[in-house]
Amino acid sequence: MADTYRKPTLDKDLDKFATMEEATGLINRGFVTPGLALVFIFLCAIIAGVFVTGQPGAVVIIAAAMIGAYMALNIGANDVANNVGPAVGSQAMTLGVALAIAAIFESAGALIAGGDVVNTISKGIIDPAAVSDPAIFISAMMAALVSAAMWIHLATWLGAPVSTTHSIVGGVMGAGIAAAGVDAVNWSTMGSIAASWVISPFLGGLIAAAFLAFIKTAIIYQEDKIAAARRWVPVLIAIMAGTFSAYLALKGLKALVDVSFNMALMIGAATALISWLIARPVIARQSRGLENRNQSLRKLFGLPLICSAALLSFAHGANDVANAVGPLAAIVHTAEFGDVATKVVIPLWVMAVGAVGISLGLILFGPKLIRMVGNQITKLNPMRAYCVALSAAITVILASWLGLPVSSTHIAIGAVFGVGFFREWYTEKSTRRADYVARHQINPSPEEAAKGRLAEQRRRKLVRRSHFLSIIAAWVITVPAAAVLSGVLFVILRATLS
Repeated sequence: MADTYRKPTLDKDLDKFATMEEATGLINRGFVTPGLALVFIFLCAIIAGVFVTGQPGAVVIIAAAMIGAYMALNIGANDVANNVGPAVGSQAMTLGVALAIAAIFESAGALIAGGDVVNTISKGIIDPAAVSDPAIFISAMMAALVSAAMWIHLATWLGAPVSTTHSIVGGVMGAGIAAAGVDAVNWSTMGSIAASWVISPFLGGLIAAAFLAFIKTAIIYQEDKIAAARRWVPVLIAIMAGTFSAYLALKGLKALVDVSFNMALMIGAATALISWLIARPVIARQSRGLENRNQSLRKLFGLPLICSAALLSFAHGANDVANAVGPLAAIVHTAEFGDVATKVVIPLWVMAVGAVGISLGLILFGPKLIRMVGNQITKLNPMRAYCVALSAAITVILASWLGLPVSSTHIAIGAVFGVGFFREWYTEKSTRRADYVARHQINPSPEEAAKGRLAEQRRRKLVRRSHFLSIIAAWVITVPAAAVLSGVLFVILRATLS
């Protein structure tokens, strides 16, 4: 009788084969994304060869194109997560939709408004006269690109969102020191960049916490949440629309139109008014029949979050593509013409390498950091994600007004931390919340009372400290790590090419 229940040998063998096929599939899947990245890098080399074959320095330009493609892939893998991570974490959009939106708008921002002129010495970090020799300049730019790309790659693998701007700045600084000594570095500029390590996340967190405090006070802890939402959500949408209009005018469209700060504010104010007039009837219609609870409020913030992710991606593509293609364009110009220029025109094929590389890096390697930013630092819902997105735009505008160099990555992650730490404080200290919970607590069970559920809730941490410490550590060492690596690479390059 027992034999009737024994699994036939053929079935066992088939199960073994199925298990082996599944394991092989998992292994192969791990090689697909690096393989596609390598294919892209070699395609960029081929494209560069088509444009520069027969020209002076063709071999150098092709090698630089491969390095620039690698850098662009890493920017997409690491930096873009800040634009769409909060929307994904709050479930306003799926990961697939976020990847598609970000890829499209990143590419559009890079190609449409990425700028056809960039500074070759990365924001005046080193004195151009110190690297006036074309061979030394090309080696310095290559070392800077490779070191920045390698550092961002390592940070992505470790799950730490870092500033790509700070990475390339550190790379340029390290190569400049190796090439011409410490006197070649503009230390006042480096000091302002170091100050931005503190200013960027602090401003981002403070502004995000302020908006979350307003939402909690004016909407969430009101007796009639839906009526409060009808009154204030259109105002919040108008603020977001106006802020992003000013943000794009200042940062995303600078290559197309020369917009002053006051003009950008006027554009933002006009957009805010129009958006408020449109949003009032839309929110009134969406809120009909909704239950008087927090879950209902989340539906009203979904569309603004999707729009903010798209606009942040556009502005990021317009600004940060220069981190990938700026040094590459400088190398192309120097190799072709034999002189070091302070500003160069970016060829279209070079811009395409940056735009496509950022989008491809996002699709292939971005999901890891998107998930981390979206839901592993602190739990986000649409209201909290709204505060993060709005804070990112407002902080950049304030920094532009004050003339402060800030990092969009530091701002966005600082805003996420700000939201989480504010929730910890509000959960424990807010008398408004305590009164609201006390009024709406319905017959708590003796077990809950005995365990002190509310007291435990006050004590729990809403921000994962391990992520907080690792990200802060990565921020602090980004510039010195990229600088040391770049200096070493520069010495190796000069020794190899000499």
